[in-house]
Amino acid sequence: MGKLKKELFEWLQAILTTVVVFLVLNIFFATTTVYSTSMFPTLVEKDMLFMLKVGEIENGDIVSFKSQLTLTEADYEGLNVLQKLLHKEGERKNLIKRVIAGPGDSIEITSGVVKVNGETLEEPYVNSETTKDVPYQVVPENSYFMMGDNRMVSYDSRDLGFVVESDIIGKVLFRFMPIQKIGTVN
Repeated sequence: MGKLKKELFEWLQAILTTVVVFLVLNIFFATTTVYSTSMFPTLVEKDMLFMLKVGEIENGDIVSFKSQLTLTEADYEGLNVLQKLLHKEGERKNLIKRVIAGPGDSIEITSGVVKVNGETLEEPYVNSETTKDVPYQVVPENSYFMMGDNRMVSYDSRDLGFVVESDIIGKVLFRFMPIQKIGTVN
């Protein structure tokens, strides 16, 4: 009977450890996959990213957030088998963008020039000309102004408006797929 008790205890300990690790990972971390070219050349389609769910969001960070756009039938059909298990048609789409301005910052875009707090933003990561003017406005509390690096094709705060903090899923820490591109994302 002592051997059975010991074996049950070891199994219980292994299961409990697995549950704790799973909970910690799901509370503090998340993963996502890039599905569009809106962050090109920084991120490309099929890049897989590891994100931190907690912590301070700063201008320049790349984040994933729930948008008001919904997953269409065509979007759903383009997902792989695992992704289809995790998502359903009609749910809110996750987008990946760069934080341009945070709460209390002013933002203005005129003739392709992005100004944050009156200063022209240095943007070496931008792939294409910035389109769509945005009149001077101040980012509300608990909100962010987001833009993709590939400005000509990015659907972002220029179209969607401000992103509320509660819709942010996490801040990108590093890329883990494809293997030859493992590392931090700038």
